[in-house]
Amino acid sequence: MRLFPLAGTLLLSLASVSHAQAYHIADHWQVGGQGGWDYILSDDAAHRLYIAHNARVEVVDTATGKLIGAVTGLKSTHGVALNPDGKTGYISDGAGNAIVVFDRASLAVKATVPAGTNPDGIAYEPTTKTVWAFNGRSKNVSVLDTSNNTIVATIALPGKPEFPQADGHGAVFVNIEDANSIVKLDAQGKKIEGTWPLTGCESPSGMAIDHAKHRLFSVCDGKKMAIVDFASGKLLGLASIGDSPDAAGFDAKTGFAFSSNGEGSLSVVDTGKAGFPTIQTLATARGAKTMAFDAVTGKIFLGAAKYGPAPAPTAATPRPRPTILPDTFEILVVSR
Repeated sequence: MRLFPLAGTLLLSLASVSHAQAYHIADHWQVGGQGGWDYILSDDAAHRLYIAHNARVEVVDTATGKLIGAVTGLKSTHGVALNPDGKTGYISDGAGNAIVVFDRASLAVKATVPAGTNPDGIAYEPTTKTVWAFNGRSKNVSVLDTSNNTIVATIALPGKPEFPQADGHGAVFVNIEDANSIVKLDAQGKKIEGTWPLTGCESPSGMAIDHAKHRLFSVCDGKKMAIVDFASGKLLGLASIGDSPDAAGFDAKTGFAFSSNGEGSLSVVDTGKAGFPTIQTLATARGAKTMAFDAVTGKIFLGAAKYGPAPAPTAATPRPRPTILPDTFEILVVSR
């Protein structure tokens, strides 16, 4: 999870995408509740959206926009990973320093497994049937065996990890925020296989993956998206995006990569064209920095809320952030 400066509303800009094909905000789903939120995950097949929202994970029906329920009793949620069995999910509970295992039908907690300090990004690795929780403060990754819900490895990392992706063939990749790099991990050997510098990419956070073309898309400070060939580790280019990004997405059907930016914009990058041009910048809402992409419908889901005034500065917090107003949290639905 990344903090972000707040900026004014941006204007919609189109480059090489026609007006008829432009992304737009199609709906607002009111969720409510209190506090901040982090990563959002779409379960495309089940038509469900999982939202890490303060001390709970809320579940929304993406066919209706209605709240189904929530996984509760947690401390500070960050991310969600799903088992392909269709029955089980996993939550990184940052303040709880744990991986929380839950039943996707009842949303009941099945197990709470101690992890490292402040687990944040989380991913399921299918070849080993393991869950990888990346611990921001202890700078390591906890590997959970899903057959018995035990930690089978703890791997030290060369810096603070952010968002991960698994390639489905035994490799897990993660952005290292304070080292401006990507680490490749061997899931079978449970070890680091390589570290790739992201030249021109400061503080990488969100990451998306193109499985077919073997590419990773890391969004960075300085309004850049780094495109990396994960077969070789080569940096292919830097695309221009909005300010203060925290999440990325990729549509295999169109070849478009997305960056959700805390300034209040969604950047659309055409990865099929030379130079990786940004073809649209959609005004969203300030603070709408995390997103999920539904590969079936092509819709993008963004978390947003309204803000009150910032508290007075203190020596400990010289630049306090505005408060999130209770019951204003919503999901912005973006479509073409």
